Amino acid sequence: MQAPIDFADITAETPTLSTVTAEYQVIQTQFNQAQTSEQRKSILEQWDALRRRLSTWKELTQLHFHQDTQNPEYKTALDYCSELSPSLLALEIDLKRQLIHSPYRAELEQSLGRQAFLLWEADITTFEPTIAADLVEESKLTNEYTELIASAKLEFQGQQVNLSGLQPYLQSKDRDIRHQAEQCRWQFFEQNQDRFDLLFDRLVKLRDRMAKKLGYENYIALGYPRMRRVDYDQTDVECYREQVVQEVVPLAIELIGQQAQRLKLDTVYFWDESVFDAEGSPAPIGGHDWMLERAQEMFDAMNPSLGSFFRMMVEQHLLDLQNRPQKAGGGFCTSFATYDLPYVFANFNGTKNDVQVLVHEIGHAFQMWQSRHLPVFDYLWPTLESCEIHSMSLELLTRSQMEKFFGDRAEQFRRQQLAWSILFLPYGVAVDHFQHLVYANPEATPQERHQMWQQMEARYLPWRKYGDLNYLNKGGLWQDKQHIYCSPFYYIDYTLAGCCALQFWVKAEEDYSRALAEYIALCDRGGSASFRELVRSANLISPFEPGALTQVVEKVRSSLKVKRSQT
Repeated sequence: MQAPIDFADITAETPTLSTVTAEYQVIQTQFNQAQTSEQRKSILEQWDALRRRLSTWKELTQLHFHQDTQNPEYKTALDYCSELSPSLLALEIDLKRQLIHSPYRAELEQSLGRQAFLLWEADITTFEPTIAADLVEESKLTNEYTELIASAKLEFQGQQVNLSGLQPYLQSKDRDIRHQAEQCRWQFFEQNQDRFDLLFDRLVKLRDRMAKKLGYENYIALGYPRMRRVDYDQTDVECYREQVVQEVVPLAIELIGQQAQRLKLDTVYFWDESVFDAEGSPAPIGGHDWMLERAQEMFDAMNPSLGSFFRMMVEQHLLDLQNRPQKAGGGFCTSFATYDLPYVFANFNGTKNDVQVLVHEIGHAFQMWQSRHLPVFDYLWPTLESCEIHSMSLELLTRSQMEKFFGDRAEQFRRQQLAWSILFLPYGVAVDHFQHLVYANPEATPQERHQMWQQMEARYLPWRKYGDLNYLNKGGLWQDKQHIYCSPFYYIDYTLAGCCALQFWVKAEEDYSRALAEYIALCDRGGSASFRELVRSANLISPFEPGALTQVVEKVRSSLKVKRSQT
């Protein structure tokens, strides 16, 4: 058994193009000369090990930059990674193309599974050497966005905070404080509007240019295979968005009405939406170390596998959760494939979000851990809409444990969590539809893009009122969403997974043990199947099927005692 590895001991040698090229040449030559299936399998294992090693280097380099966006050594290393990555990708694509067209494909599918080849078929349509320089530029522009967001130094109530540090004020029980905090937040975006607009304009035109170089009509057609979507298309997504309009938006409007009654407000403004009770949002009743202790108790109580896994994450220092200056915002889970270890990054700020983000990212990490022994690197993680099922479902499967974090306000948290699971869906599909409009019209001006967002708000978020937040009234809300800049077309994945996660919640309400067992079994499958196949294997209904949202919407309506509006 391998000895436990502390994060401090995780290293990755920086590759050079010449050494990696030489390794690929050896692999290709040996594969072509192999005489038996066992020899071919052994050679592909060498390739798998190489990809894991390169992935570990890349993920560690990116993590270090997120941990300190102003560290000059980390920025230099990240720039080198951005410069080298397209050349490494070209080598990988060449080998994938060879394997796809190999006379031994049927034999290889027997050992690796068909899903790997479906993924590789998508991959080879997304790259040619002609876009290598464009990929470098894209990476640098997205890094610039991350750095710009991390640079925020906001003066609020006598303190200097970053955007993550402003969160407690945005969820305050004092309405004036919430309002002032939102004004402070969006003042930063207004002051930097030219930079945000220019960055996005460059990214949109760059991505459109890449798509056309590859023979696509626009970036939408390239974006789907880049996301490795092998069993659904734009038409499926459009139909799903329409389901959200018909099934979810009416309930969301009713939830906002219920919120107004609870808060005794005539109008729920944007700065009120995060608070569902007059006492303000529930907050964990302890700090970082206390939170880790409560999380350990929670996972131990739920399942031995979850408990032992979380203990390992803490003991081996695979968590970076505390907010600090110069640290990038947000939260994510990455992995170091050479070591078979995940890593969780977040920014605790003393709000309920700390619990949600921790559980969400542990859902990702646990899935990776459960998938680490699957036969090919591509299965370590599923495609992203499937990834988010593991994270969002664990949020709902931990509901019964929330007293550990919130004490006598746990039920308020549960009610707010369930309401937010519904309210999020229209926002998520608005982000997706917005991006389709943007990339269908790449020459649009920044002002026209802001107007596109306003159209999306009118369709999907008709209850929203911004009051005197002028930047948001002009359509600026989307600029705070990192995915729009850095991971185009990602965001719909959260809503697809949210539909599945709510189904897990319904199942858990009926038979918790069975629901948790099915959840863990889904984690075990990793990325070995496509989205629709994974959903089917967990006895869930695909979000693309008509009526997929009907049951969960009605269950939420009943659970939250939401009266149907009279129309």
